[in-house]
Order: sequence, then C-alpha cells, then structure tokens
Amino acid sequence: MDFEKISELIKTGEGYTIEFKKSVSSSLSKEICAFANASGGKIIIGVNNDGKIVKNEFDNDDLSQIQDYANNLDPSIKVNIDMIKNVLLVYVPEGKKKPYRSSRGFYLRVGANSQKLSRDEIKELFQKENHIKFERKISFDFDYSEIDTNKYKEYLKNAQISTNLSQSHVLRNLNLLTDNKLNNAAILFFGKNVYKYFLNSSIICGLYKGNSKNNILDRKEFKEDLINNFEKTFKWIQSKLNTNFIIKGTKRIEKLEIPEEVIRELLLNAIVHRDYMANGHVQVDIFIDRFEISNPGSLLFDKEELGNISATRNPIIQDLMYRANYVEKIGSGINRIKKILSKEKLNYKFKISSNYFRVVVSRKSDNDFLEEKSESNENRTKIERKSNARKRRQWILDTLKSKGQIKNKDIREHFDIAKSTAYEDLKNLIEEDKIVKKGSGSNVWYELKMDKNK
Repeated sequence: MDFEKISELIKTGEGYTIEFKKSVSSSLSKEICAFANASGGKIIIGVNNDGKIVKNEFDNDDLSQIQDYANNLDPSIKVNIDMIKNVLLVYVPEGKKKPYRSSRGFYLRVGANSQKLSRDEIKELFQKENHIKFERKISFDFDYSEIDTNKYKEYLKNAQISTNLSQSHVLRNLNLLTDNKLNNAAILFFGKNVYKYFLNSSIICGLYKGNSKNNILDRKEFKEDLINNFEKTFKWIQSKLNTNFIIKGTKRIEKLEIPEEVIRELLLNAIVHRDYMANGHVQVDIFIDRFEISNPGSLLFDKEELGNISATRNPIIQDLMYRANYVEKIGSGINRIKKILSKEKLNYKFKISSNYFRVVVSRKSDNDFLEEKSESNENRTKIERKSNARKRRQWILDTLKSKGQIKNKDIREHFDIAKSTAYEDLKNLIEEDKIVKKGSGSNVWYELKMDKNK
C-alpha cells in the first residue's frame, strides 16, 4: 500500500476494523488480540485520534516489537506490517483459533473500542454467535446498480467521510465488501429496495385500544433502509404517545410521556442487535397502559450481565450507526435507559427468551399527568431544565454567536441529555443551513455557517 492509499484509509476514520495509534506501545497487544477475536482489522501507527500524522521515526526494533506482541498472544497469530514514510500499517487477520488472549486478558472489538471480557464471557459469546455472520454474507443478486446514490452520499455527509474518496475504497473500509462483492450490510444501508431482498428487515408498528391487540387503532410498516426505518419509526412513535405541557407563567414546556432518549435508545438497540437470520421483525406496540419494543434474537451473554457487557452479533451495522452518530461509542445504552426511567418513575421490564428480546415500559395515566401539572414550584423548575428542542437549538445558536464554536459534549453537559439527542439538534441546524460541521474523528466541532453574500 502506498502513502496515498494510507492517507485515504486515515480519512475513513477509526471504526470496527480501523484503529489509530500514535506510537508503538504495549497497548498494541490488546488491539491485536481484539481484532483477532473479531473480524480482523488494520492498526495505523503514527496517527493521533484526530487523524493527523505524527512525525515519528520507526526502525526494525519497532517492527520486531509488534511481531512479539502478536507472537505472545495465546494462541499466537501472524500479522503483516508495512512501513510507509512515517506510518506503520499493521494487518491483523481474523483469528482461526478463537478465542485469543493477550498478557492483559481477553479482548474483543466492539464498535471502535477494544473491550475486555472474561474467559467464560468470550467463550459463551463465540458459542452463541453464528459462524458466518449475516451482515458479511454475499448477496449475488445485488450489484452496484442497486445502490441508492442519494442514501450513500447522505451517509458520507453524516459520517464526515470525504466524498473525494472512491466508492470502492469507502465500501471496502466500511466492511461492506466480502471477497470484493457487496454484502448484506451494504444492502441494509444503501439498497434501493431493501425489502425486496430481506422481507424481515421492516419495522412493524401497532397502536391498540385497551391493553391487548384485539382492537387495532393504527398499523404501519416501514420497509426502507435501516436509517430511514429508524427515523420514520421514531417519528411515528412520537405522534402516538401523549405530550405533557408544564406551564409556568407564560412559558410552556413540552414533555413526551416516555422520554425521547429512551425511545431512541430502545429502537436503535432493536435494529442494531436483532438477529437478521431469524424471520421475525422489529415490532413496536403501543397499548393504553404500556409501550413495547421487541426484536428477534436472544442475548449473547447471561441476562444477569445485561448492562455490564456490551457484545453485538452485528458489529458492522453497529459500527456504521456509530459513524453516523446514532449510537454511543461504548455500550452504555441499557444503563442510561434504566437511569432515565427510574428518574421519571416509570416501571420497565426486560423480557428475554431463547429467541426474542422485549422491553416493556409503562405509560403514564391521565392522573399522573394531572399530578405533574400541579407539582410544586421546585419540581416544576426541575422539569423546565429539560428544555425542549426549540430552546436547545436557540441556545446552540446563541452560544455560537458569542463563542464561535461548540461541541456535542457542551450541549449534553448544559442540558443533561444523551449524545444522540444533542446530535439530533445539531443535525437539524445543519439541515436548516444554519451551522456547519468541522473536524473529524473524535475532534468534531460546529460553527455558524457564513453567509457568502456578505
């Protein structure tokens, strides 16, 4: 690989199969171990987290040290190393003798992170997952003419990937090619007609009168790509749940009966972690007394570990959602859901079977809503801190006018909201042509869009 191709690879950014390292250090051992236990990957040494090349000088001692880290795994694994100018490119193959263990323990690649697992946890994971992952399988009927160009370009924009890179380069480094042919994950994200290939990829939504499915008030099935299915299902849910209005003086605070952060996280979990080899669908059901989201596929670990272990049967799908800023970098979703629901005094239950995962959240009754409206001034003030989207976005614009730039973290800390909610606000302002996204990788910030006529 030449320096130009290395540069293109760096522009793709870190992810499920790409890791940046400033220098050769002992941490390489766990990264090699994690890639070997997952789908393999590339470690680019001499690059910081922002994707900028650091001026390092590498020699044969560095190459030997890297080989030692690979050889010292149990069992050992062979890696290939290229030295191109001031950069080292380490190719780690998917291991054929899993699980692998480094001197620090067992590691597995989860999204853009290398996560430590115990021996029993990683063995159980490998026993439960399919030997050939659905997302990596080739669909011979699907070719480049079936890719929706608009979906592809929109994804590159959201993931901050340069449009100057060739399509084949991007697809390869997003793990959407298997043996140089488009795989199932490519169809799920960029197919013109996803439903034609996978009837089970749709999301079925139902609104019912009472607490059973006997009387259907509304039914909707979304049959598009994974991102559009998520966006449209989320809006459908918003339209069916009750909205509470907390009044203080002349101000009105809008509040969905089940927090939006919870709905987003539950829906994303169902899409990302479902078993696509199964015939079932992701199902959303709204009853008078409860809200349910279910998906085919059991947990890959003991249910007692729910919230403690982050493991996915669809690492490519998870990585693509992460790059597009839909999911968190680490598996913190379940614990965040529990925390928010407990704070809102909403009962919830995780129902786990051998082939399905379901989450049930209780809905607030009309009496609950009336009680909230008559709360003390102290409690009303607490509710009002959870500013609605309109006020958050105005605060973002005001902050940019005074400070010049802002990060997702600034918004989360100010309003005490999830990363995905802050991203949604920023995304809306970008679509409204008010702000622009700057930077790449872990160093992303936002600025006001300059008026070219001025």
